[in-house]
Amino acid sequence: MEVKLWNDKREREMYENFAELYAIIRATEKLEKAYIRDTISPSEYETNCQKLIAHFKTLSSTLKDTIPSIERFADTYKMDCPAAINRLVVSGVPATVEHRAAAVASSTTSAAIVAECVQNFITAMDSLKLNMVAVDQVHPLLSDLSTSLSKLTILPPDFEGKMKMKEWISRLSKMGAADELTEQQSRQLHFDLESSYNSFMAALPNAGT
Repeated sequence: MEVKLWNDKREREMYENFAELYAIIRATEKLEKAYIRDTISPSEYETNCQKLIAHFKTLSSTLKDTIPSIERFADTYKMDCPAAINRLVVSGVPATVEHRAAAVASSTTSAAIVAECVQNFITAMDSLKLNMVAVDQVHPLLSDLSTSLSKLTILPPDFEGKMKMKEWISRLSKMGAADELTEQQSRQLHFDLESSYNSFMAALPNAGT
């Protein structure tokens, strides 16, 4: 005796779509595992993943009224495909694309912070040359410089510039706002800034920037 899964053409299409969705999720899970295990090249992975994502988006859009939750669909059919759900539903792009985007974002962020550090170094040194030596003039500049240096993760924690700026900030914090650096202190601070700046610029190529 033949058992019908559907009563009309519409139901038949729905079940066929269910089967296709099931197959896409399974195939994506298999592809993700192959990529993680390095049994497929990144380019081959990306091409296949993009096709699966495109098919998934088209199909899930068609089924949005019937299947409002892909996660629930996977649970209902006991699929256990967390990597596929993450790739298709959460991410929406291949892992290779995610990695490239993260690298670009990291590079862009680092470049912006480097520029900020350079600007703060130059501003602090120029201010001393203009005889802006009062504590309430010098302290904010060194504080800004110290903050920007701390943001740059490519510098080691014991980087010369970080240590010297912390020492100077600590020294200035013990003085009054209207107090001024002596000529000797001003010259020493300028020397430390210049030395730290040179070390900073020398450190960048070694950090791959």
